[in-house]
Amino acid sequence: MKRTLVICSGGLDSVTLAHRIAAGDGGIAGLLTFDYGQRHRKEIDFARACAMRLDVPHEVVDMSDVGARLKSSALTGNKEVPEGHYAAETMQVTVVPNRNAIMLTIAFAIAAANGIERVAAAMHGGDHFIYPDCRPAFTQAFQDMQDRALEDVARVELHVPFIDWSKTDIAAEAGRLGVPVAETWSCYKGEARHCGRCGTCVERLEALHEAALPDPTEYEDTTYWRQAVSDR
Repeated sequence: MKRTLVICSGGLDSVTLAHRIAAGDGGIAGLLTFDYGQRHRKEIDFARACAMRLDVPHEVVDMSDVGARLKSSALTGNKEVPEGHYAAETMQVTVVPNRNAIMLTIAFAIAAANGIERVAAAMHGGDHFIYPDCRPAFTQAFQDMQDRALEDVARVELHVPFIDWSKTDIAAEAGRLGVPVAETWSCYKGEARHCGRCGTCVERLEALHEAALPDPTEYEDTTYWRQAVSDR
């Protein structure tokens, strides 16, 4: 059994991944969350709650100074978060350049320094066409790079079990594992409640519906997602 450092944002995907590993896919060494100045940084509280629920250590890495220099994204700058179904032409504005590359590099360094054999991340198939650092080619290249960066120092494996899964697959896995869906945060707007209209909210609502998983999450708008899906 490999000890695993799980990168957990507090979203449905990464929280489900943490529950999956805790349920038997290996031992969790801890959850690692990044504060990169994202407008939806309240997700960090949901990652913290996940760590408490699973009774594992939780560490938050402050990358806000780096994030402040990445203003091209709606997540770290002043651009509006797009509404509607996930689409390349609208969601492109949510790309934070090199976000996963930076986070994974830090996670691998922490794992190597602490004798942890595996780093887990929740990239999935639904993100491939928007986010280049969520694609299989990236994860394989990153592993190759780390094998050389840590040669004769440590061997750390990148664990991405959802890399070819759909969001609906992850929602179904959340149901199987008994993940408390309402205790995860997806909305990119980061307001008091999920907006129900941004790309991540629409994707979340659609996936939970398709997986027939009850969703007690509070949304500002609970019907818009159906229109967004039908209009795509």
